[in-house]
Amino acid sequence: MRIFRVTDIEKFASKILPKPPQKNRSIVESILKDVKKNGDAALRKYEKRFSRANISSFRLSQVEIKNAYSKISKSELDALCLAKNRLEKTESTIKSLLKNKTIYNDGIKVIKKFTPLQSTGCYIPGGLARYPSSAMMSIVPAKVAGVPRIVVVSPPDSEGKIDPLTIVAADICGANEIYKTGGVQAIAALSFGTKTISKVDKIVGPGGAFVTSAKSLVSEQTGIDMLAGPTELGIIADNSTNPKFIALDLISQAEHSSDTFCYLITTSEKLAKSVNDMISDLLPKIQRLNFVKPSLKNNGFIAICKTQSDMINLANLLSPEHLQVMTKNPESVSSKITSSGLILLGNDTPSSASDYILGSNHILPTNGFGKIRGSLSVLDFIKINTQVKCSKSSLSKLSKPLQVLTKAEGLFNHYESVRGRLK
Repeated sequence: MRIFRVTDIEKFASKILPKPPQKNRSIVESILKDVKKNGDAALRKYEKRFSRANISSFRLSQVEIKNAYSKISKSELDALCLAKNRLEKTESTIKSLLKNKTIYNDGIKVIKKFTPLQSTGCYIPGGLARYPSSAMMSIVPAKVAGVPRIVVVSPPDSEGKIDPLTIVAADICGANEIYKTGGVQAIAALSFGTKTISKVDKIVGPGGAFVTSAKSLVSEQTGIDMLAGPTELGIIADNSTNPKFIALDLISQAEHSSDTFCYLITTSEKLAKSVNDMISDLLPKIQRLNFVKPSLKNNGFIAICKTQSDMINLANLLSPEHLQVMTKNPESVSSKITSSGLILLGNDTPSSASDYILGSNHILPTNGFGKIRGSLSVLDFIKINTQVKCSKSSLSKLSKPLQVLTKAEGLFNHYESVRGRLK
């Protein structure tokens, strides 16, 4: 990994941040347009082209779902259930805080109700890989929120099948419909609807660059959770940390893809060298080297800062998706972090564990969006419904300030609609 001695934090951050890949927007637009016009026929065409699968029926039948259970082990099922239950507990605790409220103010009643969305589409990456954990992370919060229709789409393999572990995860978490389609065409189906797949109100879940681009384009008419890019992991560490732990954690996130953004921020030159040497020692022994090596070589780095304050400032500027704080007093450091999607405290809280089973959600903001939002949660599937009731006497009391405000904005008929009631 590259090692930098950082003196100008802002200048370094602006240079080191990876530039978003410029995917061919016109390709995405053409697929969206085709599916919107031709529906299921277009879906079949693109599945044949991209996954090489001939799809006769997109929706998984109950028989197919049942058969998926027979293809996984008891230990896999037990692990899925444990992870699901831990996430469910977290999300249920959040939801329990959302109590309907009625506010009374001089005869005016304002009612705030927390109501679930009516439908959501969960995109689960697949095809050449399997991501049952992503199924859990997107479906469980929706189910806890009370969304009545939860739709799952996932790309099939060349035989037109979805990984059985992903199917089981979707089923035990509460998906109502599961469809064999992925990529831009699946996002189009969820947004516009086809004969087979009815459109949804909001689309959530991770995906590659083309899926992210598609989500961005359809967001003009369909809600989305976030535009998430390649995995990001930042680690703040000092001399108290075992360099092998840091090396293993950087490698663990870099194995997602060759364009991940993984790095260490430290004040210790000794630790920087030790971590770099440890990575070099480990690389020849690991699996998925074809992803890890180019990722760490091209995008990874170790930043040596002068002070702890500089480390914190740099982390806030980079706002990584995951930030591990591996210092003598991680709570003190983390209290000054404002922009990361997820903060993991201490030497025994690796981001790899949070991706699965700690009870936190691994669908997280990237590309700096940790500054404005956190992980996917029950809050993404609930809207605040507001109702207001005003009596005539209360409206009368507010007549004069209403007249002043409407006149100031030049919207005279706004006041007339009030005055007409008070004659």
